[in-house]
Amino acid sequence: MKNIRIFLLCIVTITLVSCERAFMEADVPNKPVNVFDYLWNKVDQQYAFFDLKGVDWDSVYEVYRPKVSEDDMHVDSLFQVCAAMLNTLQDGHTNLISKFDVSHNDSVYYRMYANRNINTEVVVLNYLTVNYHTTGGFAHNAIRDGKVAYIRYASFMDDITTDNLSNLLDYYQDCKGLILDLRQNGGGNIDNIRILLSIFYNHGQPLYQTQIKSGPDHNEFTELTTVYAEDIDYDDPFTEEPYTKPVAVLIDRGSYSATSFFALCTMAYPNIRLFGDYTGGGLGLPNGGMLPNGWTYRFSITRTLDMNGNNYENGVPPDVRVILDPACTAQGVDNVIEAAADWIQQ
Repeated sequence: MKNIRIFLLCIVTITLVSCERAFMEADVPNKPVNVFDYLWNKVDQQYAFFDLKGVDWDSVYEVYRPKVSEDDMHVDSLFQVCAAMLNTLQDGHTNLISKFDVSHNDSVYYRMYANRNINTEVVVLNYLTVNYHTTGGFAHNAIRDGKVAYIRYASFMDDITTDNLSNLLDYYQDCKGLILDLRQNGGGNIDNIRILLSIFYNHGQPLYQTQIKSGPDHNEFTELTTVYAEDIDYDDPFTEEPYTKPVAVLIDRGSYSATSFFALCTMAYPNIRLFGDYTGGGLGLPNGGMLPNGWTYRFSITRTLDMNGNNYENGVPPDVRVILDPACTAQGVDNVIEAAADWIQQ
């Protein structure tokens, strides 16, 4: 049966295509207008979210093309114009990279950090506390008189091992459930999603659907491919039993990219519930290439849908929306954690 590794194979394929294009693009003359037009055309033919983002790409050309000089133009000025053009996509997976700068989408980063739904000082002082434990990339401790496990995972860049997970579950085996705090987790290694999901009941259930931009028309995509959870044989004496107690996953606008994928995958597990705010999105995989002047670029060329066809590129919704209350924060209380703990204990 297909499993989540199908998704990883898509990443490898995209990377190889990027390398191939880098060789082909060397024949275009290195002039400012060529650099701009080349980038605009690549986005026009391959970007995945024009409709969802509500972007009129022809109008973007009309605004930014006149800002590019025919011949003489300082490289920094050209970079700023091209970066501003890309920023109209409002996509955190869209970047322009040169030797002297890297562009970032200001609206996405503002939304991620201005709308953060966590006060890390309150978490560290009053939930993890000075006696917290560290297992791999996880910081953790028990709350509610030892009845609920609180686990903070700050980045999917921190690798997860099966030993990490086994140790965590053994340590909190007497708890009624666990809280997995992924707020402000900006993403990272997709493979860590598969490993983290392995502790739950995996029976080959569908997780989500994905497709890749396949032609120059804005709506040309490959057929949808369903990505499945791994089909684990729990009758195998060497296989650990799945974790079936309640799990509250905390998310917010800073939960981006791989974290949004994990949040989307949790819909396939009946014992997991999402608490907090919408994620930041970022469910489109980026692809890139090289411009005539040697700069590189990337932007999203895939789209991901849930099993009902919903596109959550702009954010996966929580099951229970809980916004951090400043009055609670002032008293050292995280009302998102408290709501999740209440659900687990009930």
